[in-house]
Amino acid sequence: MKILVINAGSSSLKYQLIDMETENVMAKGLCERIGIDGHLKHTPLVGGKPVYNEDIALPTHAEAIAAVIDKLTSAEYGVVASMKEIDAVGHRVVHGGEKFACSVKIDDEVMAALEECTPFAPLHNPANITGINACREVMGDVPMVAVFDTAFHQTMPGKAFMYAVPYDYYKNDGIRRYGFHGTSHRYVSARCAELMGKPIEELKIVSCHMGNGSSLAAIDGGKCVDTSMGFTPLVGLPMGTRCGDLDAGVIQFIMNKYGMNIDEMLAVLNKKSGVLGVSGVSSDFRDLDNAAAEGNERAQLALDMFHYWVAKVAGSYVAAMNGVDAIIFTAGVGENSKSSRKAIAEYFGYLGVEIDDEANSKRGEDIMISTPDSKVKVFVIPTNEELVIARDTKAICC
Repeated sequence: MKILVINAGSSSLKYQLIDMETENVMAKGLCERIGIDGHLKHTPLVGGKPVYNEDIALPTHAEAIAAVIDKLTSAEYGVVASMKEIDAVGHRVVHGGEKFACSVKIDDEVMAALEECTPFAPLHNPANITGINACREVMGDVPMVAVFDTAFHQTMPGKAFMYAVPYDYYKNDGIRRYGFHGTSHRYVSARCAELMGKPIEELKIVSCHMGNGSSLAAIDGGKCVDTSMGFTPLVGLPMGTRCGDLDAGVIQFIMNKYGMNIDEMLAVLNKKSGVLGVSGVSSDFRDLDNAAAEGNERAQLALDMFHYWVAKVAGSYVAAMNGVDAIIFTAGVGENSKSSRKAIAEYFGYLGVEIDDEANSKRGEDIMISTPDSKVKVFVIPTNEELVIARDTKAICC
């Protein structure tokens, strides 16, 4: 069975074609600048075919999907003989609200429900819906599945997901903590249990998804019981350009003093804050590391704040679960920054954590970076959201 995994953005479309008999990626690619001038990079990973990396007209997502199918099936760049070899399509969808606690096969009723969730993720869900509609237009009756970033967090109890505002806002408007990065947290926690050789039902895990967008999840017995992002991906940790947790009174003060409307204020909080806003240097942690090494105090402050918040939230989850067996680092920063991992782990001495510096220096593999005698195990596990999407699609469509 071959499954095409699609992650559609407002002007981009990432994809992988996965052979589910081996779970190997056959080809992957990225369509960029859809609706502008268009570019496609297509990378075959089997058959020794060359990479296609050219500007190409992509006026809509439908043309982007058609271009992807063309490259996947072409004699020069292709990895399958025809579209008939693609058995199903799995779509990443950011927000499923309370309607979806698991992945679902897409039909007209599901599409209507996705539209209803759009106000919760106005920057993401419309792009996801556009990608699905484009695939349905080009690929006809090929079965399709929606896999939601929010679904994994639907096991949170009310004491974790509720906000202390009048209950009617939850009852009538769905105002609550939803959480994101659920597909990533789900993958790495399951993989952690495999590496430890224990059933996930017996483990308490803190998963740290650290990148330009970052979130933590408390996972008790394989189920999420708390997570750091909320109603939107804006809150929790300070991130690349997002502010993280913030007193709402600060928003009122800034808006009143500088004459901002709410859209302008949210643009500041989403795009100009986080480590970029504090450092004045960059939202890229590699740039911050370089600047801090050269003595830039604000870059160091931004890094220190990020490390502190990860450790602080992780500690609160240890309390929430009344213990922890493993802590996982994943995503761009979590997988690649040994200095950030080391700095965060230094806060975990009270848990009996010690880091093996040699193991911590490695990249690109599943590895335990704590010493063998550490009471709590610390892992680096590269995330694989596409594989989760493909597995769910296979399970639903077979």
